Amino acid sequence: MFYLSLILDYLKNYLKTRLTYRSDFWIEVVSDLLFNGLNLVFILVVFQQTALLGDWNRDQILFIYGFFMIPYGLFSTIFNLWNFSERYIVKGEMDRILTRPAHSLWQVMLENMDPASLFSALAGLVVMIYSWGQLDLPVHWSDPLVMLMMVVSGLLIYGGIYVSLSALAFFSDSPTGIMPLIWNIQNYGRYPVTIYNKLLRGVLTWILPFAFVGFYPAAYFLDPLNWKGFALLTPVVGIVFITIGLSVWNIGVKRYRGAGS
Repeated sequence: MFYLSLILDYLKNYLKTRLTYRSDFWIEVVSDLLFNGLNLVFILVVFQQTALLGDWNRDQILFIYGFFMIPYGLFSTIFNLWNFSERYIVKGEMDRILTRPAHSLWQVMLENMDPASLFSALAGLVVMIYSWGQLDLPVHWSDPLVMLMMVVSGLLIYGGIYVSLSALAFFSDSPTGIMPLIWNIQNYGRYPVTIYNKLLRGVLTWILPFAFVGFYPAAYFLDPLNWKGFALLTPVVGIVFITIGLSVWNIGVKRYRGAGS
């Protein structure tokens, strides 16, 4: 209850700030939607030139992309850790965090949460529902529960990877520059892994498992006969990677000795 109450307190402060600068909030929302819109336009342009991408048609690719955007939007809202190294390590704000009773990662996440990114998740849901209707996929009573499980698992995968990368700042006094590289790699997860070579497919499945936040969960609904087994591994992968992320973070916090003078 203590940690849940912190969410409400930080959210209230966020809303107070955003209500003061409402135009900034809506500019951010529109920017995110335009970025997602450009990705959609790219997909549509590709399918003006070809009927299939690998073995997948346009509506199937849109379904995968829409599913990919849901955990991504939630991740961007909750795990907004892009400037962790500069703000908390280089500028020393981690010292302030460690004087408080709540877990350090929870505080950092709440201080940097970005509810505007929820619109990306909403846009992904709209795209997915549209393509679901176009594909005339069957609807089962268990689908909402499976969808929820897959989305939460994808969120844990995102969180585990980026918490681990952020925690590297505890072991280095300067930003590593690896975050933009990983961000670019994650975008491969919004397309079927079958269109990539074996090396990239292995990386996206087992090393940086972004295929488990987009393709594999979506394939559970698109082609369960061939992909159901992989899709059901998504919760396992999520638990493994969030455990790794928390472990690296906790080790880094123990190693941290303050900003110094």
